[in-house]
This record gives sequence, C-alpha cells and structure tokens, in this order.
Amino acid sequence: MPLVALWAHGSLALGDYQPGRSDLDLVALVGTELDGAQQAELRAVHERLIADVPLARSLHCTYVPRGDTSDTAQHHPTWAQGEWFERPVSPVSRRELALGAVVLHGPPPVGLLPGVSDQELAEFIRAELEDYWLPVTGNAKAELWLQDIWVDLGMLTFARASVTLRDGQLITKGEALEELSSMGAPTAVVDDIRRRRYGADLLKNPSASDDFRARRAERARKFVRAGITTLLAEHGNPPPGPAHTSRLTRRPPPPA
Repeated sequence: MPLVALWAHGSLALGDYQPGRSDLDLVALVGTELDGAQQAELRAVHERLIADVPLARSLHCTYVPRGDTSDTAQHHPTWAQGEWFERPVSPVSRRELALGAVVLHGPPPVGLLPGVSDQELAEFIRAELEDYWLPVTGNAKAELWLQDIWVDLGMLTFARASVTLRDGQLITKGEALEELSSMGAPTAVVDDIRRRRYGADLLKNPSASDDFRARRAERARKFVRAGITTLLAEHGNPPPGPAHTSRLTRRPPPPA
C-alpha cells in the first residue's frame, strides 16, 4: 500500500490542539484502492497502536485512494473512535485541509482534494444540525446529555456552526467557547467545558456530582436545541439530497 501523502486537519491544523485531550485527525492519500486484506492489516495496525500507546485511541484516519477524490460523496475506509468503517472526507475536513493542513508526508492537499464552496459548506452544516444534532436534543434523548462528550460536542458544534453559517469561517473549539459566552450560554456549562479541555491539570479536578451533571445536561440540551432551531430558521433548510454521514466535528457514538 504505497503512501502518497499524509495530512492532519482538525484542531492541529487550526492551532487548537491539546495534547492528551484533542483528537488527531488525519487523511492518508494512498496509491491504490485498499482491498480486503490491506484493510484488515490497517485495522490490526491501529489496534496494536492502541494496545501499545493508549493515546492512539484519539488517532482518526481516513484512507483515500489517489485518483478517487473527484466524487466528494465517496465513502473511504476510516479508523475512528476505535472502529473501522467507511465515510467521505467531509466538506468541513476538506476546508480545514485547504486552510492549513499539517503536511506530515508527501505533497500538500491543494490540487489533490476537491475544494469546498461556501454553499457546499453551509448546506453540509445545516444538514448536520437538522438531521443529527436537533433530534438528539429532544426529550427522548435527555439521558445522553449526562455524559461529558455530548455536552462538549453539542455546545461547541452549535457555536462553531453558528459562526460558519453567519460568516463563512471555521473557528476552533477555544474560539467556540468565547462565542458561547457571547451568546448567553449557561456560564457554569461553558466553564465546565473549558476546565476539561484547557484546565492545567485535568486529573486534579474532581468529578462532577450527579446533581451537577443533571443540571448541566438539562441546561446544555435546552440551550443547544433552542439555538439550532433559531439558526435553521434564520439560514433556511438544505436542499433535498442524500443523507449526510460525515461529521461536522467528531460525533459521540450514535445514540440508541
């Protein structure tokens, strides 16, 4: 499997990478389409990495065959969140790569991956909000929001999406926290996210009580639901088309 190029995007490319806390999001451009044996070998490599280096759990990589990049909806073999599956390189990821890919090997992505128009980016984000995030803010999914990951990504995704739909810009998670404050988000929730992402020593911070988690879950869920509803009303709905299966940010595991 010849490796043509390896690029980092996400928080590393945007200058907001937090060692031990952020994901390492990669796109590998490979010389040929991966057959079943090669995919099995790569999966085993990722599993061995996690066994040897626990931080490798945060390493996500999509493998794109060279010459198979013109169809932006094409699904490619991917390792993420401890699983092997297929997904496209999303418009958000391609925009991040265009803005400031960290080139780890080979040539830069310009000319090798399709560009992203502002319209495509906005349509993708609206679809993600409407099809994925809005449903999981409903009462039926309230228990999900007791978990840190749902609070963090729900709040930060909403703030980042708001800025992109308003200004066409991508912002970091750190900038999203400031945006949340300016939006009137619950202060205790924003401070809690900031502590866990940017606190000096996460291990010394006590675990949140069940009572705090319950209050935080309700405040975060209702804030995100109201915000998404307003945002979609202001910016319209995406045109009909195939369901989006990529990620605006790293999603939590799919809800049951």
